[in-house]
Amino acid sequence: MGIGPSTKETTLHHFRDPLLNVVSSDEELDLLGVLVVGTPDDNADKILVGTRAAVMAECMRADGVIISSDGWGNSDVDYANTCEQLGTRNIPVTGLKFSGQNGGFVVENKYLSGIRDINKNAEGLESCVVGENNAVELDARAVTALLKLKMRQEGA
Repeated sequence: MGIGPSTKETTLHHFRDPLLNVVSSDEELDLLGVLVVGTPDDNADKILVGTRAAVMAECMRADGVIISSDGWGNSDVDYANTCEQLGTRNIPVTGLKFSGQNGGFVVENKYLSGIRDINKNAEGLESCVVGENNAVELDARAVTALLKLKMRQEGA
């Protein structure tokens, strides 16, 4: 999970990251690692980082990936490309992302069906309330369960 002004996450949240806690304690999953990827400005670099992240997952022989992001708009290009690069390598992907009122991505592809919006504000707006703009355990459990389902379908 990235650190950004929109998510209003406390340091304690990062030390007790719900996604990492859920995945690492799941008896059915083998956590291979956490990959942190930046969001470049240049479009060619956006494609490059997504491709490299997917190649790294492929080299690690990952059976599935959960991707998260704290941004929207321009960050959607990197996020959607990474999901597509994973999908074209037959690596099931789910994820967490702040979408809110936008309700979707700036760019679309068929590999974005497993993404969960982490916005908790009733109007779908970015708020100044701690906890309304970040992932919680329920979000983490939902995308973990969906990833396991996708992995089972892929293996079938």
